Amino acid sequence: MQLKLILCPVDFSEFSVRAYLHALSLAEHYKAKVVALHVVELWKYPFADYAACEADYAKFSSALNEGGAVKLREFVKKHTHAGMEPELVVTQGIASDLILSFAQTKNVELIVMGTHGRRGFDRLVLGSTTDRVMRRSCCPVLAIAKPLQNATQEGRQAHHLSRILYCSDFSENSERALNYAISVTAEYDAELTLLHVIEVVPHSANKDDLVRTCTERLDQLIPAAVRKTLKVKTAVRTGKAYEQIVQHATEAQMDMVIMAARGADALDRAVFGSTTYRVIQLGSCPVLAVHT
Repeated sequence: MQLKLILCPVDFSEFSVRAYLHALSLAEHYKAKVVALHVVELWKYPFADYAACEADYAKFSSALNEGGAVKLREFVKKHTHAGMEPELVVTQGIASDLILSFAQTKNVELIVMGTHGRRGFDRLVLGSTTDRVMRRSCCPVLAIAKPLQNATQEGRQAHHLSRILYCSDFSENSERALNYAISVTAEYDAELTLLHVIEVVPHSANKDDLVRTCTERLDQLIPAAVRKTLKVKTAVRTGKAYEQIVQHATEAQMDMVIMAARGADALDRAVFGSTTYRVIQLGSCPVLAVHT
């Protein structure tokens, strides 16, 4: 994964603070540039519709942009450590659309953004800007779902990646995500765990034999030449995929989960969200979602 340009959308929440710090850490490691992007969304200001005339509306819109620019400068000044000089961009429109268009136009290699909402069923149904960006992004999205607890402490340290979890369902969709997992693991000299979750064990199958077969398939994912240079482990679990991934990531204290961003079918993607989205929403560590 070669990173030259990282895009970090900022909405001034605790979630975007943590995402911004992660973006800075990655940029420092990869010697990349960070763009801090704030999108002013007029739909959040319904009273703008009551502007007396077009000139008043334009003045109001301009004032919002100027206010956003001031807040973004303050945000970056507060959370950026010495030596880093991010580019600041303020624009107006629909956040997800502008994030996606900026990433595509500027050839962004990675989007780092916070995602927040309620836990549980409502959160899975409602979606968010992050959800829409993940579905359509031309580059991987590192989603940060946990709010920042201590900005001072976390802002002073780099986010070293020691343990990386790659989740595979053995589909073609997950192959590209594996390439990113291998690259990041090598870059940080980390330990890579390959995980597969068996959701349904056929009545006619022997569970131990099935686990053994899946373990062998995981082993085959890493070429022999590459395996010699990496620290690789495998794990096979049974149960609901997102529950087992979250549980394994928590128990093993993973620093990052890497997986493909897709849903099982149209209904699953539209209503309940895919395994990837649930891991992002319910997990304890950042998730690198690689769009397929």
